[in-house]
Amino acid sequence: MPIKIFNTLTRKKEEFVSLEPGKIKMYVCGPTVYNYIHIGNARPAIVFDTVRRYFQFRGYDVQFVSNFTDVDDKLIKAANELGEDVPTIAERFINAYFEDVSALGCKKADVHPRVTENMDIIIEFISALIEKGYAYESEGDVYYRTRKFDGYGKLSHQSIDELRAGARIEVGEKKHDPLDFALWKAAKEGEISWESPWGKGRPGWHIECSAMVKKYLGDTIDIHAGGQDLTFPHHENEIAQSEAYTGKTFARYWMHNGYINIDNEKMSKSLGNFVLVNDIIKKHDPQVLRFFMLSVHYRNPINYSGELLENTKAGLERIKTSYQNLKHRKNASTGLTENNQEWLNKIKSLREQFIREMDDDFNTANGVSVLFELSKAANYYLLEKNTSQEVINAFMKEFEELFSVLGLTLEKEELLDEEIEALIEKRIQARKNRDFQLADQIRDQLKDMNIILEDTPQGTRWKRG
Repeated sequence: MPIKIFNTLTRKKEEFVSLEPGKIKMYVCGPTVYNYIHIGNARPAIVFDTVRRYFQFRGYDVQFVSNFTDVDDKLIKAANELGEDVPTIAERFINAYFEDVSALGCKKADVHPRVTENMDIIIEFISALIEKGYAYESEGDVYYRTRKFDGYGKLSHQSIDELRAGARIEVGEKKHDPLDFALWKAAKEGEISWESPWGKGRPGWHIECSAMVKKYLGDTIDIHAGGQDLTFPHHENEIAQSEAYTGKTFARYWMHNGYINIDNEKMSKSLGNFVLVNDIIKKHDPQVLRFFMLSVHYRNPINYSGELLENTKAGLERIKTSYQNLKHRKNASTGLTENNQEWLNKIKSLREQFIREMDDDFNTANGVSVLFELSKAANYYLLEKNTSQEVINAFMKEFEELFSVLGLTLEKEELLDEEIEALIEKRIQARKNRDFQLADQIRDQLKDMNIILEDTPQGTRWKRG
């Protein structure tokens, strides 16, 4: 059965056919690294890590690239506010990003290019667009001539006239048309900048991805992905830039994940309801957050709340308990039993169902339902008086493979003694600083990992539960 993808470009599900048999070139827009990532950033990281894993499960060789925007207005503002330079802030939050998404079970990309490390290719790209008549220099800035590109609006399904009605020229901009967008921005006094044919400056936001896709993956790629909020203008502008430069299709399939609401309200800075991943994983198992994200189809909006996360935790624990029960029963099982083949057929049927669901536009929500069915079947099997190692091994293998596809682990993390001591010391310091919330979080974190703390007059002692 072929894999089908809902292509934002055509607004329909299409059978996936890679440019090169058995190989996939995939680019996912990464974060702007001026702060810790919020739960909205975590969703595309989890979703497209899962898409990558599933393609690999189905036998594809995936070349996966995801960038870091390590210079832009937000980083410059953060640098001014904190009295630090842009590279220092970027490096700090790139490291924080890797820590957070690693905790969420996301594998690193094959390449994580940074804007600041690709300035030459960006400048070359802009120069080529000027030579082709698609861009122009204006007092040190460079703008893209949006009207010159015939296909503008095809990704967001908006006409040029509709876009024109909402376009504005901001104070200080020197563009010829309100729809034109910046490829290069002249440096302001004291800002980080690079030399270019148009004077000192830095890239506009959209050009970086076009340049890095071309450098690391080529003129045409199989899949370009990111959050729904990037469809317009970011991805629309990428298409205009890249296809004007190469004269070829930029990306054949476009994938976008849906928005996240917080307690039924859209997440936004103005509402003050941003939730940082770094804060969530101090209180909750990161695997639970991943499982929560995958329990909803990636294109649908998702509502986040602490209560929903707790419900998700209970469901994940039920599945893990089934696996642990199989593991416990394994050594006590005999060889063949009368109904071995019936159960092996059941397991095979559930595997085929999981593949059908995931082939249908990576429907992880239905894939998770199959995991619950697998758990239910395993529980029924273990009620039998005589069990077979062959069937138990088949159940366990299926749990392990399908969990791996979803980036989940079945075993609880085992802390080393020195890691436990370090956490206890951190908790002691938190109590001294009267940061009782952090102290309680650490106690709960250790409790979740089966570490029991006992506060005594002689100090804090611990044992494995």
